[in-house]
Amino acid sequence: DVQLKRRHDLVPNLVETVEGYASHEQRVFEKTSEARSEAMRAAGPQQTQEAEAKLTGALTDLRAVAENYPDLRATENFQRLQADLNEIEDEIQAARRIYNSNVQAYNTKIQIFPNSLIARGSFEPREFFEIETAAEREPARVSFS
Repeated sequence: DVQLKRRHDLVPNLVETVEGYASHEQRVFEKTSEARSEAMRAAGPQQTQEAEAKLTGALTDLRAVAENYPDLRATENFQRLQADLNEIEDEIQAARRIYNSNVQAYNTKIQIFPNSLIARGSFEPREFFEIETAAEREPARVSFS
C-alpha cells in the first residue's frame, strides 16, 4: 500500500509535466487521472490488481505521448519524475514478491497438520497479488531511434 500510494502521488506531477507540452492529448490525461482515482479507491487484492493494471496501461499511453516530444524528454523535471516512477515500480514489484511469499507461507501453514485443525473454519486462504495483463509481463522495449 505504501508503494502504491507513492506511485499515485507521482502520477499527477507526471501528467502535469507532460500536459504542458502536449495539451492536445487531453484524452490520455483524463484516462490517466481516472485510472489513478480508481486505483486509490480499490479495496482488496483483486480490485487493487485490476485498478493497478488499468493505471499501468494509462501510464504506458502517457509515456508514449511523451516520446513524441523530444524537448519534454530532455527536461530535468521530466527525467526526475520518470526516474522516481521507475524506482517506485521496482519497489512495487519487490513488495508484491514479499506479499506473495507471505501469502504462500500462510496458505501452506493453514493446510498442514496440526495447524489445519485450528485453521479449519476460521482461517481462509488468501489471494496472490499477480499481474493479470499479459502486456505487463512483456519485457520493456528500448529504442534509440
